[in-house]
Amino acid sequence: MATATTTPGIPELIAEGQTTEEGFLRRIFVRDQMAEWSKHPLIMAKADGVFYWDVQGKRYLDGISGIYVASVGHNNRRVIEAIKNQLDVLAFSPPMHGTNPLAVQLANLLAELAPGDLSTVKFQCGGAEVVEAAIKLARQYHRLTGSPGRYKVVSRYQSWHGSTLGALSASGLKSRKTVNEPMAPGFVHVFPPTCYRCPFGKSYPDCGITCATIVGDVIDMEDPDTVAAVIVEPIGHTGGVIDPPDEYLPLLREVCNRHGILLIFDEIITGIGRTGQMFAAETFDVTPDVLLVAKGISGGYAPLSAMICRESIADAFWGPIEENPGFVEGHTFEGNPISCAAGLAVLREILERDLLANARAQGERLRRRLDELAAKYPVIGDVRGRGLFHAVEFVRDRATRERFPAAEALGLRVGRRALDHGLLCRFDPHWIALGPPLIVNAEQVDEMTAILDRSLGEVLGS
Repeated sequence: MATATTTPGIPELIAEGQTTEEGFLRRIFVRDQMAEWSKHPLIMAKADGVFYWDVQGKRYLDGISGIYVASVGHNNRRVIEAIKNQLDVLAFSPPMHGTNPLAVQLANLLAELAPGDLSTVKFQCGGAEVVEAAIKLARQYHRLTGSPGRYKVVSRYQSWHGSTLGALSASGLKSRKTVNEPMAPGFVHVFPPTCYRCPFGKSYPDCGITCATIVGDVIDMEDPDTVAAVIVEPIGHTGGVIDPPDEYLPLLREVCNRHGILLIFDEIITGIGRTGQMFAAETFDVTPDVLLVAKGISGGYAPLSAMICRESIADAFWGPIEENPGFVEGHTFEGNPISCAAGLAVLREILERDLLANARAQGERLRRRLDELAAKYPVIGDVRGRGLFHAVEFVRDRATRERFPAAEALGLRVGRRALDHGLLCRFDPHWIALGPPLIVNAEQVDEMTAILDRSLGEVLGS
């Protein structure tokens, strides 16, 4: 286990040549609003297992795997040694001319692990890139198979697929889209399966799963001959871990089959063990046409993502160059041998240590602890999620599900208090999510939820 870091803190770094802390920090853009973040900057210096240490030596429990990335924990020696060894052999291979043994090995392993006939792999560097690749794949596939008019992509409000333009256009968060509008054309949005706050005013299970059946209605209204794909996160993250009813994804599969539309699962968060199975497609027993993974596939040790598609789809891109251009998509670092070495080591670590079983067991423990908090605090209106991917939603009135005013931002206040107490979690004005590494143990799960308990009590008490 690592100890407190000796990395220089902000004052020492400033002393090396920068005159003010504000000026020092303004040199880097971070995800948070810059002026606000600079008041209480968090700069990590070291990590080990399920812990971080900042530049001041303070320890944090990593309750969110960095950002659902550190699947096999920090400072995993197997992954680090695999990267080191690969650096001595081949650090970069020419992507325009071919591939490398590590990419071939990783593609074959993913094909073995993926459900159904998902058997052909395209590597990229990150989640947004692989979403872009899937959108292009769907459009090019229909063009090659005689339906060039199919270009539209149906996605969901409250979804997040990435920051690049196509991925952002597929996303459904107004807070991130409006400042970048206009978006790319060809994207149609539907409401997500938020059972706790049904947008159709219905209650499960007497709702007829309107959130799924309406997708077929939208496709009919748009004209099925213009729709290329439906893309969804099996469990949506940014809406507060939107865990759909069991019937939802099978119904989407049926709708897509009926219209000849590709079903794309964005498993950038839910893939690689997060739900207790290697893929959420297995958790829900639905095989998409295209499955996307990123984040946890390389454990945070190197940039890596993958698109896995059905063999029948890949076959459409196979043929004489005079007749078939193949899949027109490429990036400089795709299939990078260093990244693929990390990916292979991560998957082998998960399989050989049976971390999927651990994710299921500790996920059940996490759910019990969160349910206990809900019994203790009436402001917790809902607990939802699968495996090591759970959230609690805060409400002012549990009976009516009335939310707190946005200005009160209970979720943000609790999340920041938890950070003060050494717990990293994902917090929003109305909800908090936990997604620790797959190596987390029972004691650490209990410590995370104990900090959340303490933080919520303090905020409510104040």
